[in-house]
Amino acid sequence: MKQLNSLLFISLMVNTALTAQTSFVYPATEKQNVYDEYFGTKVQDPYRWLEDDRSPKTEEWVKQQNVTTEAYLKTLPTRDKIRARLTELWNYNKESAPFKKGISFFCFKNNGLQNQSVMYRMKTLEDKGEIILDPNTLSNDGTVSLSGTSISKDGKTLAYGISKAGSDWVEIHFRDIETKKDLPDVIKWVKFSGMSWKGNGIYYSRYAEPTGSGLSQKNEFHKVYYHQVGTSQDKDVLYFEDKDHPNYNFGAYTTEDENYLFVSTSESTSGEKLMVKDLKDPKAEFKMLSGDFEFEYRIIDNIGSTFYMTTNKGAPRFKLVSFTYENPAPDSWKTIIPQSTNPLEGARICNKKLLVNYFQDVISKLYCYDLNGKLEREIKLPGLCRLSAFNTDKNDDFAIYSISMFTSPGQTYYLDAKTWTSKLIFQPNCKFDSDKYETEQVFIETKDGTVVPMFITKKKDLKMNPETPCFVYGYGGFNISIAPEFRIDRTVFLEAGGIYCVPNIRGGGEYGEDWHKLGTKCNKQNVFDDFIAACDFLVAKKYTSYNKIAIHGRSNGGLLIGAVITQRPDICKVAIPAVGVLDMLRFHLFTIGRAWSVDYGNSETKNEFDCLIKYSPLQNIKDVNYPATLVLTGDHDDRVVPAHSFKFAATLQEKNKSKEPMLIRIDVNAGHGAGKPTSKQIDEFADMWSFVFYNLGINTL
Repeated sequence: MKQLNSLLFISLMVNTALTAQTSFVYPATEKQNVYDEYFGTKVQDPYRWLEDDRSPKTEEWVKQQNVTTEAYLKTLPTRDKIRARLTELWNYNKESAPFKKGISFFCFKNNGLQNQSVMYRMKTLEDKGEIILDPNTLSNDGTVSLSGTSISKDGKTLAYGISKAGSDWVEIHFRDIETKKDLPDVIKWVKFSGMSWKGNGIYYSRYAEPTGSGLSQKNEFHKVYYHQVGTSQDKDVLYFEDKDHPNYNFGAYTTEDENYLFVSTSESTSGEKLMVKDLKDPKAEFKMLSGDFEFEYRIIDNIGSTFYMTTNKGAPRFKLVSFTYENPAPDSWKTIIPQSTNPLEGARICNKKLLVNYFQDVISKLYCYDLNGKLEREIKLPGLCRLSAFNTDKNDDFAIYSISMFTSPGQTYYLDAKTWTSKLIFQPNCKFDSDKYETEQVFIETKDGTVVPMFITKKKDLKMNPETPCFVYGYGGFNISIAPEFRIDRTVFLEAGGIYCVPNIRGGGEYGEDWHKLGTKCNKQNVFDDFIAACDFLVAKKYTSYNKIAIHGRSNGGLLIGAVITQRPDICKVAIPAVGVLDMLRFHLFTIGRAWSVDYGNSETKNEFDCLIKYSPLQNIKDVNYPATLVLTGDHDDRVVPAHSFKFAATLQEKNKSKEPMLIRIDVNAGHGAGKPTSKQIDEFADMWSFVFYNLGINTL
C-alpha cells in the first residue's frame, strides 16, 4: 500500500471557520485501486485501508473527520440548549427491578447523572440499601462499565465483568459481599459469556488472547472453562471445546439448585444445540436435547429432575414444554402450553405457578397458569407497555417486575403471588411531564400487502400537519422486538412538538419466527420496504412531509438507514445511521460478524451475494442528492467495527451531489453502545438532536 501523503489530511477549513450555512469541504480521503471479485463481478473498495482501525493513517483520518464535524456542530444554535435540557431531563432517580439472592435483595441505582449505575444490597425491599459495587470508581471518565454480574447461591460472593471503553472484551473479577473487597482472582479475554455458579466457582466462556488487533480480529475457537475462586486463571479447567468448528460459540449455565449444567452451542445469532449434564454424578455424560441449529430453547427452571422450557421447535411463536433428565429427547417432551396466536415472550415459575408473558401486537400481556398448563387468570398491566424485567424464584410467593412505556420512565411493581395483586413500589421522579403525551398504535400496509404496526408518540393536543417534525426509528432484524420503551433523549424532540414513530418492521420478533424469517437473507428487502412504507404512510396521512422527516437506527438499524437512503434518498430530510453494518460484503470478516450470516447471508455464497450486492449501503451509494447525514460510531466498537461507518462516510462525502452535510462523529474511547457513560450519552445525543433540529428547521425547544 502506498504511503499516504500527509497533505491529503490537511483540511481546507483550518483557516476558515466552517458554519452550518457554507458549502462543505471535507478532509481528503485517499482512494486506492482495491477490489474483490465475487462470482465474476468486480467490486471496488477504494477505502479498504480504513479497515485498519489502529494504523496512524486511520487515526489521523478519524481526528480530521472529528475536527470537521465539530466545526459544524458548534455553530448550531440549539446545541447548548439541547445539552442543558438533556442534562436536566436525565437527572432523575433510576432503579432496576430488585432480585433476591440468599437472604438479601440486590438492584442497581443511579441518582441521576452518575456515569454508571451502582449495585446495592438491601435487607428488605423498603431498605435504602448499601453499596456493594460502584463502577464509577473504576475509572475517572466512566468508560469502565459493568458487563454482567452473578451472585453465588449463598449470596456471599459477587462475580462481575468489566468492559473498558465499550469493548465486548470482558475481565471477570470477584468481590466478597460482606467486606466489599475484591478477591485477587482476575479472568481475562472473556467474550459473549455468562457467569454461572457451581459451588465456589463459575463456568464461563472465553477466547484465546488475540494475536492481532483485539478490536477487529476474527473471534474463533470459543471455549468453556470452570474457575475455582481463590485460584489463578492458568489453573482454570477447560470444560468444553470443539477443535473442528472455529466459529461455534458456547454458553454454560447451571440450574438454580446447581444440580445440572446446560451447554448451548451456537454458530449464529439464532438457533442452538443444547445438552445437559447431571453435576451430582461425577461419571455423568452430557445428554443431547437438540443436535441441530434450527431452533431455540430457553430453560425456565427445574423441579427435581423435571425441566420446564420454552422453544420454537414446531412452534414459530413458541410453546412451553416439560421434559425429564432421564428422557430429554424431543419425542419425550410434554407440551404444557401450546403455541398461541401471540408470540410467547417469557415464562417463569413462581409459587408453584407458571407466569407467562406474551406480545399482543407488540404490547405485553401477562397470564398465570398452573403447572399443568391450565389458564387461571390474566395479571393486568398498565396501558401500552412492555414487561421489561420479571424477577422471582419457584420457592417465592412474590415476584417483582418492571414495565416500560414510550411516555414515562420504567416503573417497578411487587406482585403478591397469593392474592395476585400488584403494588407500585418504585416510580422515578423525572422532569418530563408524561401526562401531556400519548402513544397511539396504527397499522399500515406495506409494498407486498403485509400489515405492519407502528407506534406514534406525541403531545396530546398536537394537531399533526405537513409541517410537523417527525422522527422515525427502526431496527428490523435478529428476532429483536422494538416494543414500548422510554428513551430520555427523545423527550427533547417531543417537547419541541415533534412526533416519534416506531414501525415494527419485519425481521424482528414482534410476531414470532415467521415474522423474523420474512426479513432475513434474500427477504431482507422486506425490512426496507416496510420502513419506507411507514414514512410514506405518515406523509400520505399528512402527519408530516418528507422534508420534515428524520430517520434513525442503530447497529442492524444502521444498516436499515443506510439501505433506505441509498434506495430512497427523497424519503427524509435527515438520516442518522449509528454503529451500522454498512458493508454487507465484508461484515463476516471481523470479530463476531460471521455469526450474523443467519440473518444476512454471506457474500461467499453466490445466491446470497446476488442479494447482498443489491442493497449493501456502501456499494449502492450513487452520484445523487442525499439527505443531511450524520454517521455515528465509536473507535472501540468491536461488535460492528467502525470501518463500516468510516468507508460509508468517506463514500458519501465523495459522491453526494446535494448541499447537505455528510458528516461522521467518531466517539473516542467508546464502543457499540453498552456501558457508555452518561456524560458521553448526553454529549452524543446533544450533537445528534442539534443536527436534527437545525436540518428540520426546529429553532426552539
